[in-house]
Amino acid sequence: MAGGKETPRQKMIGMMYLVFIAMLALNMSKEVLSAFGFMNEKLTENNISTIDKNNQAYANLATKAVDQPEKFNVLNTQALQIKTYSSDFYTYLEDLKTNMTADLDNKKDYESMDKTAFLDEYFFKGDKFTDEGNQFLAQINGFRTNLTNVLGENKQFDNILVKRFSTNVVTNRDGKKVKWLDYRFKGFPLVASLTNLTQMQADIKNTEADIISNLLGGQLESEVSMTNYNGIVNLKKNAFYPGDKVEGTVVLGRYDPSLRPSRVVLNGKPYDNFENGAVNLDLRAGSVGDRKIEGTIFFMENEVEVPVPFESSYSVISKPNSAVVSADKMNVVYRGLQNPLTISIPGVPANLVKASAPGLRQVKGSSYMISPKAGDKVTISVTGKLPDGKPIKTPKTFRVKDIPAAMGSVRGQYGTVRMPKSGLVNTSVGAGLPDFLFDLNLQVTSFKVKVPGQLAIIVNGTRFNAAAKKALSKARRGDMINIFDIKAEIKNNSYKLKKVLPVNIELTN
Repeated sequence: MAGGKETPRQKMIGMMYLVFIAMLALNMSKEVLSAFGFMNEKLTENNISTIDKNNQAYANLATKAVDQPEKFNVLNTQALQIKTYSSDFYTYLEDLKTNMTADLDNKKDYESMDKTAFLDEYFFKGDKFTDEGNQFLAQINGFRTNLTNVLGENKQFDNILVKRFSTNVVTNRDGKKVKWLDYRFKGFPLVASLTNLTQMQADIKNTEADIISNLLGGQLESEVSMTNYNGIVNLKKNAFYPGDKVEGTVVLGRYDPSLRPSRVVLNGKPYDNFENGAVNLDLRAGSVGDRKIEGTIFFMENEVEVPVPFESSYSVISKPNSAVVSADKMNVVYRGLQNPLTISIPGVPANLVKASAPGLRQVKGSSYMISPKAGDKVTISVTGKLPDGKPIKTPKTFRVKDIPAAMGSVRGQYGTVRMPKSGLVNTSVGAGLPDFLFDLNLQVTSFKVKVPGQLAIIVNGTRFNAAAKKALSKARRGDMINIFDIKAEIKNNSYKLKKVLPVNIELTN
């Protein structure tokens, strides 16, 4: 992030670049040429790693934009613009590097890459620039301008963009003014120019990562901050007899077994019975009446103790007087699915408990299934007879939700997937509901494919048709293939999925 502490990787890249500049002043011995080559390899490896991390950040942001559009849609739009500009510029440089070594039989014979002719002829014509040289400058200047426009009023990256992608006149060691393109590329050995371009690619990806981190930093930091968590009290039951042990746990809203509080205050007193991210309750119920459980869990965040309050209540009763209805897999029920429920009354045999609701059926004993239809709520009416013969009746209302949006997939991966063109041609397009509570069998029936520079192709089924394969054959390394408008259905279920999110494939060759 701008103005922040450099990571070890950034420090390493910076040091390598300084070494690179220093070596330019040396006579190009065979050892120096090889050193440039090895440096180019290392930079390439780092670029691949950075690309992977950036793609993961984009995928996470895309998911958040779907789940919380009011918070993340604008950020996601900015991020996609930055990704497009970065990818286009990166690909342009990669194509240029490919052309530079096209005539070489051995791409790693660095000691033979001592000639300067390629770029000297490609970029320069006497004291002027060729069309290709002007295009190269336009690519750099356009990338800098585009990112500045995307950032808008966020000016903290202006200096970095100018420093990394300036094409202004340079003052050399003799104090003379030299055109930037002459200063950086004229008369340099081929391997040095290759390394220079790879470093420029590293600048692209590092800048991309810095900006995305900055765009997301404030929002994501707020999302994951301990101050946004709630303490949740989970009791084994909600009512107790006098003298019963009150058992349960207190956890954070997003449960993480690795979290350990610095201290806990329970009902006004210090409490130390906690492990695996949970506070284990071990209290006595006391006399009949309503009781509160409240306190604070303290966690360390950025060397500051952050309080996370929790509160709950329970009733101590003389005998059972209400039904207990609990969802076995969730705290809501989903439309179009068979949702398992356990319905019982403490101390009452299952054969004396009756439950009714639209779409509810008894499976066996206290096990039920409910398949809600219309509406956003469903109320289950539970009746039974207590051991003393007294009848009781208890209603319980559940929220009814639609099945969430499915996600398109390739090779079982969602979001953005990197793979070779040959692999994509023979790969099936799938759909799934990652992290959904139910294991549903989704079948893709059709989708659309968009290859950069080509019209979108409609495909019926799960695999590329002839038209899609033809369009894909024109794609190049680094192109982003968009698979969207995916149609899918749940096998053996008439429920209609509302939508399926797209999947993007970045070609690796």
